[in-house]
Amino acid sequence: MVLPTHFELNTGAKIPSVGLGTWQSKPGEVADAVTYAIKEAGYRHIDGAYCYGNEKEVGEGIKKSGVPRSEIFITSKLWGTYHTRPEEGLDKTLADLGTDYLDLFLIHWPIALNPNGNDDKFPKHPDGSRDILHSRTIEETWKDFEKLLDTGKVRAIGISNASVKILERVLKVAKVVPTTNQVELHPYLPQHDLVSYCKSKGILPQAYSPLGSTGSPLLSDPEITAIADAHKASVGNVLISYQVARGVNVLPKSVTPSRIKENIGLVDLTPEDVKKLDSLAAAGKAKRFIKPDWRPFDLGFDDWTYE
Repeated sequence: MVLPTHFELNTGAKIPSVGLGTWQSKPGEVADAVTYAIKEAGYRHIDGAYCYGNEKEVGEGIKKSGVPRSEIFITSKLWGTYHTRPEEGLDKTLADLGTDYLDLFLIHWPIALNPNGNDDKFPKHPDGSRDILHSRTIEETWKDFEKLLDTGKVRAIGISNASVKILERVLKVAKVVPTTNQVELHPYLPQHDLVSYCKSKGILPQAYSPLGSTGSPLLSDPEITAIADAHKASVGNVLISYQVARGVNVLPKSVTPSRIKENIGLVDLTPEDVKKLDSLAAAGKAKRFIKPDWRPFDLGFDDWTYE
């Protein structure tokens, strides 16, 4: 199957099917990585977030690339401490990135955090638990989020880390359907039901951590490596291509030039390849790698348990 280079959002805008993720990209590394990705590797989609703490450098990297802003699709995310003041959070991101608009702005997690807590990003109670603002609902945040479209500072809005249960709550009050839902997706966590639900509502699924975590067992899985060998491709190429093949926008992260370049090269997987990758989790390999402790908030994912 020939894989698409772009997907269409429910706004009619086009989004490149592979973007550069910038989570855990350290200051001092990320600017050069972004510049290389855009200027040398041909990326036109950069995914960031206020919480990552590196948006100023991401903005520098975009500027240094020399590619016009209008040719680059930029995504960022609203952090939990700004749920009650989304335009303020947006303005911080725009200032750091050095741009006057975002192509896509997401609610990072459907969880509001205390805006007057003891930390701008991770306020905590004395016992070390997260200082969650339980009085602020995702419905309220989404209604305020929709208003950002009238400012001209964002061209599309979406959500991240939303289960079907959370999406159902949002859609009951939404005047604007989220364009995307960015969640952890890979063969060990394909989330078939969530992906299908998103598509049925016109919401584009987006994959973060498509290769798993650092030292991920996905990279040495014999069934995945067999597919990679058959296509004379890397395992990373297969895992990224798998998401695009299933209609998912994918956001691999790297600061290594060779990996950045490799990750954007898609492999034309066969339907049999996709079927095999689809089946790995159900065959006993199911695993979620990204599980921050949001207790007692219920995100609505059946497999989200704390050990």
